[in-house]
Amino acid sequence: MPNGQKIAVAGYGAVGRALVERISERGNDIIVVQRRKPSNLPENTRFVSANIENMDEAQSALAGCDTVVCAVGVPYVSKIYTTVWPVIMRSILQACAKTGARFIFADNLYMYGPQTRPLTEDMPVTDYGRKPRVRAEITRQWQEAHNSGKVRAVAVRASDFYGPDVPTSVLSTYGVERLLAGKSALAPYPPDQPHDFTYVPDFARALETMIDAPDDAYGQAWHVPNAPTRTLRDLLTLTAQLIGVKPRITLVSPLLAGVLSLFRSDVRELKEMRFQWNRPYVVDSTKFSRRFWSDPTSFDEGLRATIKFYKHAS
Repeated sequence: MPNGQKIAVAGYGAVGRALVERISERGNDIIVVQRRKPSNLPENTRFVSANIENMDEAQSALAGCDTVVCAVGVPYVSKIYTTVWPVIMRSILQACAKTGARFIFADNLYMYGPQTRPLTEDMPVTDYGRKPRVRAEITRQWQEAHNSGKVRAVAVRASDFYGPDVPTSVLSTYGVERLLAGKSALAPYPPDQPHDFTYVPDFARALETMIDAPDDAYGQAWHVPNAPTRTLRDLLTLTAQLIGVKPRITLVSPLLAGVLSLFRSDVRELKEMRFQWNRPYVVDSTKFSRRFWSDPTSFDEGLRATIKFYKHAS
């Protein structure tokens, strides 16, 4: 995309921060849109305050944009998650339709629901559960906007996150942080199933790839390439080795998880997502790799960067 183009990043969580950091030196006009101003932004980035759920505020904030990247995070509480996401999607798509902006969705993999084979972009969306079902609903929203010619829309889908400054990550929070603090790593689910993890800077790279992609890449979904599949136990063990401590791992048994769910909403919210960890959870990114790039960050490099960040943050 040439210099002078206006790019909006809606949401400044782990993915939004990584993307803005990556594109801030491009010479584009870059704005970050959310309710509250972040404590720090790159020098070449502006902040626009808006409640993206409000259609009028979204249209005002995104006016004149050439590309809008939705990297919004919604509280992981089903009642909020299922209510707010369709509103956000409708609001941003309407704003893009009005300004003519291309829409890029920083997406996850929930909409496939329970599967028994590697995930591919052509799998049908699910009607399973609450959070997976609403991700299917908002998938249909952007697909309809694209197919009707209202918005050029595309989704970039990633698996479970990890990386520097990713507080919601199992690997970062339950692994790196705890091991650095001299505690055992915590496995909140069975740790021996093959499971793909996405390094957040790789996710940001894939989003930037789509910012620069021609229109024929739109109207579809793309899976971010990941390092070769490992188990959670493998990666927690590797983390301990890189830190230089014993690989101690505490398993949260199904019985303990059941007890905890009586008192902790975050544990209860994971119950319907057990299909992500009670079987191999493998993402096929062949489609993206053939069209764009196929050299994701290795776990060794990604975990070293994550450890470095949390060492300095402590």
